[in-house]
Amino acid sequence: MAVSLKFCGGAGTVTGSTHLLSTPKSKILIDCGLFQGKRDEYYKINSYFSFNPHNIDACVLSHAHIDHCGNIPTLIKKGFRSSVYCTPATRDLCHYMLMDSGFVQEEDIKYVNKINKRRGLPAREPLYTQKEAKKALKYLRPIDYHREFPLTKDVTLTFYESGHILGAAVAMLEVKTRKKSIRIAYAVDLGRVDMPLLRNPEIPKDVDYLIIESTYGKRLHDDIKDAEVKLADIITRTIKRGGKIIIPSFALERTQLIVFFISELMRKKKIKKIPIYVDGPLAVNLTEVFRDNAQYFDEATARAFLDKEDPLGYGNITYIKDVNASKKLHGVTKPSIIISASGMCENGRILHHLKNNIENPRNTIIVIGFMAKDTLGKRIVEKRDTVRIFGQLYDLKAEVVLVNAFSSHADKKGLLQYAQGCKGQLKKVFLVHGEPEQLEILRESMRRKLDIKPHVPKKGESVYLKAD
Repeated sequence: MAVSLKFCGGAGTVTGSTHLLSTPKSKILIDCGLFQGKRDEYYKINSYFSFNPHNIDACVLSHAHIDHCGNIPTLIKKGFRSSVYCTPATRDLCHYMLMDSGFVQEEDIKYVNKINKRRGLPAREPLYTQKEAKKALKYLRPIDYHREFPLTKDVTLTFYESGHILGAAVAMLEVKTRKKSIRIAYAVDLGRVDMPLLRNPEIPKDVDYLIIESTYGKRLHDDIKDAEVKLADIITRTIKRGGKIIIPSFALERTQLIVFFISELMRKKKIKKIPIYVDGPLAVNLTEVFRDNAQYFDEATARAFLDKEDPLGYGNITYIKDVNASKKLHGVTKPSIIISASGMCENGRILHHLKNNIENPRNTIIVIGFMAKDTLGKRIVEKRDTVRIFGQLYDLKAEVVLVNAFSSHADKKGLLQYAQGCKGQLKKVFLVHGEPEQLEILRESMRRKLDIKPHVPKKGESVYLKAD
């Protein structure tokens, strides 16, 4: 039996990363993420695997984002009984990410079943429950960076820093064959060089096959130093007119990064010290995981934690879990900063903060992340005259500012540099985790600039890997 890779998910799209490595002696699953899309498509795709979970010998998890880890509970429901290997920080983050995902599954199906009952349709079951998510956590096994670990009889695993989010890793899988070893680097997702908080991405040596993301295959990010200046200007301008700053943010990584930036601006006295509120139990819990894993930050941030400084809060930050404490923020009239999920403004407490602040021209909404088509966040970015929140129309009078520099994904330049660093004995590059336009532009750029001819696999496609 030859060595092969099957691209089971995350090929031609940016969610649902799932790939199967098959060798003469092993079957290794790389990531098991949720496909995110319209409800019926979501349940259909995430409920089905193109392989038998009973036959998987191990699962390698790159990081804790839900589009990479979120379908592990379903995998276990379908019969997987081996271990899921990840870094220690990823294990800690998954504790909250998977439990929250189970809660979301349950709440969503309650809504669906209310509608189905009115229509005389049968009730549906959630993809998985909180109880099933909790069961999945028992399968996580932590492996630290740079430790060569015997995954199966013929495959070893080594994690390298990916720089994407806390605990994220480039997985190096080395397959032993009769001729020689095959070294496969899985760089999905990949972070940016010289970003605050995290260490830079690492490039493993002697890569034969590279699987790399292409989320921003045609885009260059704004300079992070320019973003700091822009952020200071926006906040100062809002404070002067007596307004509040509302920041929709993803609970994992983006919240911690924006808190770090704002805290640094206050510490350096580049903006006035005003109250900061991080509102939402998931974001609060994840921030605690960040504090508990300070050894995985970059040198400057790790040193700050050791010196008992708190880079995630400059003395005036309040983390809010309780819903009643969240409601009290609606009565705050003095300048303040409220950071809350969800990042695309589709659900969560951010909807209440927008509802209460969007019609005041003194206020500012700062958008720091990608807003997908047909989301409330996208309509706010487009500066529509009115937007609908909880079924009611509101006039969009608050200032809206987009700051593009906070992405945790490598841009086109970063992806090309990473592929260039892997060249040596590189036989093939596979481009995944990207929309078709991003994939095609990155493929052409690699061909033209690096003399690499990458392959863009289709979902369900299998390719064979050669040792010579």
